[in-house]
Amino acid sequence: MNGQKNSATAPTSTVRRLAAVAALSLILVACGSSAKTTESTAPATDGTTATADTGAPASTPETTPVTEVSKADALYPNGIRNVRYCEIAVLKKVDADFVLDVWNTMGFSECPQADWDAIKAPEAAAAQGGIAAIKNGPRFWTIDRVRTDLVKTADTTTFGVLEMFKGTSINFGPAMPAQTPYLIREIPRDTVFSFEAGSRVYEVTDDAGRTYAMQSYAQIIDPTQTIDKLENLGSVLKLPVGWT
Repeated sequence: MNGQKNSATAPTSTVRRLAAVAALSLILVACGSSAKTTESTAPATDGTTATADTGAPASTPETTPVTEVSKADALYPNGIRNVRYCEIAVLKKVDADFVLDVWNTMGFSECPQADWDAIKAPEAAAAQGGIAAIKNGPRFWTIDRVRTDLVKTADTTTFGVLEMFKGTSINFGPAMPAQTPYLIREIPRDTVFSFEAGSRVYEVTDDAGRTYAMQSYAQIIDPTQTIDKLENLGSVLKLPVGWT
């Protein structure tokens, strides 16, 4: 893991999450992802965007114009970097398949610690008719902006007093999801994550040379983790052989 500034020559580089790579075991997610960091000193000159390499197959540059301000932009006009949120992932059995619903507080609250602590995973699972639940948070964004129409149409629910929307559902098929660190899964989504030129980007590269950008870090394993400590995260992570 290392840190660099976004080297895009445009104001932002974007990742369209059509085939987003995720660590569904939530082990990679829980450790806050690992990352090289990249930084860009290139000036913002026009509205052109460059596509970041996430390692997802057949990812394409964002070409659809965004015609309205997203809810996140309205709430956070200066961007969402280091904004706090929480997720709850509920595992269900749907017919013969295992399905994971992921609920997110973004847009509703910044997940106050007392409200988060009051939520018990078994109760969260039972409330959703699930067989298990994982509390994934608190988390803090390491991207600058997010655009999606998902929140407009997504289901919403309340865990304790925290309102959340359903960010995604992942179908694992008939086999229980593996609890393997750094397991790559593809999740169909239509979300644009953006890094401003000059922002720090944290990345890992796998043994096949594919690069993955961190979207957020967590305080699950280390409650004292902050964005300022991410440059040293690589020294404590146990990456698979061949990963950097």
